[in-house]
Amino acid sequence: MVVRTVDQRPVSRRIRREWWHAVAWILLGLALSAVAVGPASYVPGRVATEAAFRNARPCAGEGAVRDGGGSCLRTIRGTVLSAENAKSGKSTVFRVRLRPPVPAPADQSIDLDWHGDLSELIEPGERVDVTTWRNDVVAVSQGGVSERLSGLPDEAPALFTGAALVGVWSAVLAFIAAFGSARRARCLATGRPVVPRVPMGAKPVAVVAVPLIAAFTAGHFWDTWTAVVMAVVIGAFAAVPVTILALRWDREPSSTPSPDHRVDAPLTVSD
Repeated sequence: MVVRTVDQRPVSRRIRREWWHAVAWILLGLALSAVAVGPASYVPGRVATEAAFRNARPCAGEGAVRDGGGSCLRTIRGTVLSAENAKSGKSTVFRVRLRPPVPAPADQSIDLDWHGDLSELIEPGERVDVTTWRNDVVAVSQGGVSERLSGLPDEAPALFTGAALVGVWSAVLAFIAAFGSARRARCLATGRPVVPRVPMGAKPVAVVAVPLIAAFTAGHFWDTWTAVVMAVVIGAFAAVPVTILALRWDREPSSTPSPDHRVDAPLTVSD
């Protein structure tokens, strides 16, 4: 009788590699969870700022104007020094500068929509009204036509909520990937097949995009804390299935051994 034994070292190395992958995914998930705490911690303060901005009223009295307006809406009237299309990063804006002297923050360049109504109305030498709140320019108007600027305080809660959700859902993906690596290691150790159900592909991009889209969508339809809660709810309903589809899920182990493991046991040949 001749006994021939197949070398099991490659399988053992793969099992160890899968367990190390599981540990690495767990550490990554913990790191992403810690990262998500950062933007989430800013949400309450940004919500309070948003509430103050939405409740702001026009400034009344010279005292409010002298100290910068505080939390009231301050109107600064100035003369346009220049008004032209300009590049801001990769996008085009309609950049307006007022003739000095004008108080801050209206003394800085103001970027408007390059194809908005004001881009066709404002000309150098004309008078415009600039609305400011605290240290931000929030709107520009001329002749009854007004345009709000982007990046206002009422947009910040949605931005930070979306960033926190990205961290949370990425951590979820990492933890489930750790579960998958551990499961593959157990299947390899017992000789059961590991058959991928869904390849990774580009689906993790959706895991990042869905929470951000949910946050911005909620910010346009709800105010303050309601927008934050709705962003979480929308993100949960959308990002959970997207996260599941983005992972490399394995089929339930079947009773049929895989070709890679049929030769793992010692092979006995009788004469």
